[in-house]
Amino acid sequence: MISQKNRDEIRRRIHARIREKVAGTPERPRLSVYRSLNHIYAQVIDDTQGVTVASASSKAAKLKTGGNVAAAKEVGKLVAERAQEKGIKKVVFDRGGYLYHGRIKALADAAREAGLEF
Repeated sequence: MISQKNRDEIRRRIHARIREKVAGTPERPRLSVYRSLNHIYAQVIDDTQGVTVASASSKAAKLKTGGNVAAAKEVGKLVAERAQEKGIKKVVFDRGGYLYHGRIKALADAAREAGLEF
């Protein structure tokens, strides 16, 4: 069985490999996702300046629980709305080393439905 510490090290290695290929620009910033056990967080980041343009989380949205697919959909919708307020329509998706499944997929699909292109 894989321990939690070992699993997180594996995720970090995968994320580092993804980040070698994915970078946010002012025209097309990076939509980065972090998933904890109880919450999910999303940021739209311009890597050239090192600035977070927009962000949303299940914690900040005061959702009752953030560790489910419904909360991920809400966060995806919220981050897309906030990015569009700043004039951002296209992003690159950074899944953060997580599998594109479950909460990560729900957040991405909700962000697409709310108007972000990736």
